[in-house]
Amino acid sequence: MDIRSLFPLLSQTIDGKPLVYLDNAATSQKPQVVIDTVNELHTSLNGNIHRGVHRMAEQCTARYEAARESVRGYINAAKAHEVIFTAGTTAGVNLVAFAFGERYVKAGDEILVTEMEHHSNIVPWQLLCERKGAALKALPFADNGELRVDMLPSMISKKTKLLAVAQVSNVLGTINPVDEICRIAHALGVPVLVDGAQGVQHGPVDVQQMGCDFYAFSGHKIYGPTGIGALYAKEEYLNEMPPYQGGGDMIKAVTFAKATYADLPYKFEAGTANYIGAIGLGAAIEFSKSISPSAIRLHEEELLRCATERLQSIGGLTIYGNAPRKSGIVSFAFKNIHHLDIAQVLDKQGIAVRSGTLCAEPTMQRYGLTGMVRASFAYYNTLGEVHALAEGLEKAKSILS
Repeated sequence: MDIRSLFPLLSQTIDGKPLVYLDNAATSQKPQVVIDTVNELHTSLNGNIHRGVHRMAEQCTARYEAARESVRGYINAAKAHEVIFTAGTTAGVNLVAFAFGERYVKAGDEILVTEMEHHSNIVPWQLLCERKGAALKALPFADNGELRVDMLPSMISKKTKLLAVAQVSNVLGTINPVDEICRIAHALGVPVLVDGAQGVQHGPVDVQQMGCDFYAFSGHKIYGPTGIGALYAKEEYLNEMPPYQGGGDMIKAVTFAKATYADLPYKFEAGTANYIGAIGLGAAIEFSKSISPSAIRLHEEELLRCATERLQSIGGLTIYGNAPRKSGIVSFAFKNIHHLDIAQVLDKQGIAVRSGTLCAEPTMQRYGLTGMVRASFAYYNTLGEVHALAEGLEKAKSILS
């Protein structure tokens, strides 16, 4: 299968040069089947779900719930009603921070995150702690980018109410041992939220095997539309947590005296859902399932190996994050050359990368940096693009040094 031909955006040029898209950790490109699915809904099948009895409403409702089942199967949730559609990873984490926090967190309690988290898995917990009078603690990582899991038991106390951890670091590419982390936390009575934003696109996830209590991800990271994502949460918590938002579709009955809430999962899906995005996400997941997970893994490992070897040979360049288990992310900085200047010179060569703090300022502070350049790979990238990146960096170095 010619994977690249299925992604129309990848065939374009930038300033007359072939696009080399290496910003997949920020957002992935969309295959034609996802584009066609969204266009079809906008042009010939658009009816608000869970409300109307006309044909388009009923067909959209059926496809929305089929998309929920696609998500359930892809992450191996036990029940479809444990899958809540959200606006993305950030919305999923905020939902848990608010609703779980309202039910389970009080003054003097603690929330544990890690030093390598994205801001979206830090700030919602800070807001919760400020609201409740709780404290936020961070599990550190070693110089090579590995979490200090050996320190985890000593950092969990009777005050710890939840542990939030990234499946994969968006800066360092570290694949965290979330199965082991869940086992340790559960043995000490602490539930775990896993931020799957950088993990879900690299192959099917098994939340039951992982053992997590919550798992959040974004559709646009897995070749789906923006503005849609999903939160998996164990039924026992969803039943106890109060709604995050109020509105239509999340209620059974409303009077001025009281509202009674809808059954799961609708209790947490207030208002008109992004049903077109959800159906597009379902199409993206079905597309991803059509590609061999082992083929994805082997190709992405080869891209990472080649990129690491090529970039390490460039003088003055330092790669940050060298854990034994890594995803397809290479973040680096040049001595005495600003990261934004590097990214801009690469852009002039048609090479798209990310630069800056990467929404992970504590990680930058850990290494004493103001920012990095990040190249991130997907299964549609090629070894030729890796070599183009290395050549582009050599050119940028010669211009900017």
